[in-house]
Amino acid sequence: MKLPHRRQFLHLAAGAAALPAMPRLAWAQAYPSRPVRIVVGFAPGGAVDVLARLMGQWLSERLGQPFVIENRPGAAANIATEVVVRAPPDGYTLLMVGANNAISATLCQKLNFNFIRDIAPVAGINRGPNVMVVNSSVPAKTIQEFITYAKANPGKINMASPGIGSSPHVAGELFKMMAGVDMVHVPYRGPPISDLIAGQVQVNFGTTPASIEYIRAGKVRALAVTSTTRSEMLPDIPTVAEFVPGYEASFWNGLGAPSITPAEIVGKLNREINAALADPKLKARLADLGGTAIPGLPGDFGKLIADETEKWGTVIRAAKIKAAC
Repeated sequence: MKLPHRRQFLHLAAGAAALPAMPRLAWAQAYPSRPVRIVVGFAPGGAVDVLARLMGQWLSERLGQPFVIENRPGAAANIATEVVVRAPPDGYTLLMVGANNAISATLCQKLNFNFIRDIAPVAGINRGPNVMVVNSSVPAKTIQEFITYAKANPGKINMASPGIGSSPHVAGELFKMMAGVDMVHVPYRGPPISDLIAGQVQVNFGTTPASIEYIRAGKVRALAVTSTTRSEMLPDIPTVAEFVPGYEASFWNGLGAPSITPAEIVGKLNREINAALADPKLKARLADLGGTAIPGLPGDFGKLIADETEKWGTVIRAAKIKAAC
């Protein structure tokens, strides 16, 4: 049930008032004194879940308390986000934040929270590209050839995605806008790679980890990665921006907390996550998940969130993307 703004504020304030009555610095130094939960908006076993478990294990070892992963899949992670928004702002309930949150902020009109207002940035963790792949029957071997082919066949190319408002969907919509091509979006409930291989759809802007084995096996053709720089996983594949200047689309993840979580606790978590991102073994695991570390202060992660929310909001409005959420 949606709380009126004043009642929501009082609810959060009451949670803060119930915290131990000790100086803020001492409180932060004592944190954590009991298990912490990291809420993940996706099912176990996926890339975001694996990332959360890597960070949870690191934080558990460094801070001496269990950081327990709680999976709350559904509604593009909006269910998980609302769980954290409603939690006491004491540092014991954290959220795996991602590009899905920035997209949902505009896409979903019925949310019981305001993501920018209600979730405080703690730390960025990783960022990585999607990869534009096509069925082998598509005659284009480069982005420029694909653009020429698409302009010669308006409305005849099917662009698959794992759902309306997903990161691959909006990456494709941004490409359509910037390249000036007309493709038909075909949303799936899950990865569309099987139909892409079979030729029922012709193009997909999938995540690199989900696509790379099919690229290497020659089952699909990679035309470009969506980041501004080439991917270490696919060093020979150009970026979209090399042909469409200014284009960029990427997935990213980090940690968030309820909005009035004390700065001392946020700072403590931020320092530990940055230490993790400097660890060679963990950096290698991030590379396996298709991304690179994005260390920085909470404000740096907050700027990324704000910039991405504005960017994808512009694309969603321009492309008139609608979703029942």
